Amino acid sequence: MNNMNNLYLAPMAGVTDPPFRLLCHENGCAMSFTEMISAKGFVYGSEATRSMLGIFPGEGPVAVQLFGREPDILAEAASHMAGFGFAAVDINMGCPAPKIVKNGEGSALMNEPELCGRIIRAVARATFLPVTAKMRKGFDKNRANAVEIAVIAEANGAAGVTVHGRTRDQYYAGKADWDIIRRVKTAVKIPVVGNGDADSPEAAKAMLERTGCDGVMIARAAEGNPWIFRRTLRFLETGEIPPEPGLDEKIAVLLRHCEMAEGYKGRRGVLEMRRHLSRYIRGLPGAAEARVRINLAETREEMVKILLTLVKGGDPIYETKAI
Repeated sequence: MNNMNNLYLAPMAGVTDPPFRLLCHENGCAMSFTEMISAKGFVYGSEATRSMLGIFPGEGPVAVQLFGREPDILAEAASHMAGFGFAAVDINMGCPAPKIVKNGEGSALMNEPELCGRIIRAVARATFLPVTAKMRKGFDKNRANAVEIAVIAEANGAAGVTVHGRTRDQYYAGKADWDIIRRVKTAVKIPVVGNGDADSPEAAKAMLERTGCDGVMIARAAEGNPWIFRRTLRFLETGEIPPEPGLDEKIAVLLRHCEMAEGYKGRRGVLEMRRHLSRYIRGLPGAAEARVRINLAETREEMVKILLTLVKGGDPIYETKAI
């Protein structure tokens, strides 16, 4: 998990596809992670699953995150991942989504420490790539066993772990507990990456200092804000927080993002941009109304028109750059 720096883009369903990952890498992200990939879907030949395994040239190191609960299925899927160009295999032990948890996958795995060990061991034996695990503080406040799971992961061949300082019951609400990250770091010798509330350069630095973790994983704060990586790197290196990018740069990036998304996924990519664009325009005057219109837009051209009307009143200079 060591790289040119220690800032990572978290795996996020519906978000961390190649176009978005590329933008984050261009802004200094050391390693990104795919959306979570069903190991069972891959092994059973799902085209939808395989379509999520692309990597753009220039992205930089990308780790694939697999989810499932059968050690043999996860191992079989992992054995093929180097062939897709991935730099590491990450096991999802933290997803809180009900449809994942009800199958005993994601964060539900933390309730089965012995199974976690068997999964890590099987996957580590099946691939020469580094194998990591992303977990939460625990399933609920009465089962905050991240330290136990991390120790088990290390003992079974994990090259590193990421700890999100919330329980499954918290989902993404409340404050992340950074103390659990510190406790995991103290308990294992492998690299530990912290996750949760690293939503600014100052917060990322504070996490590193308070927990002693080896790296910081940035999640929701990167949506509509790929610049958070370069701004955080600058702050960590110099102690100075660079200004937010100017409006012209933001416009250029979001329009490029739209173009890449449509080129990569067609109509589905355009519809997925609704979420991204709503994040890009946060804080701009008129953003709430524009967000409603964006969520009804069906084409990239419609979205671009809404965006340019919002930021420049439909300035023809920007119109010519957009489409």
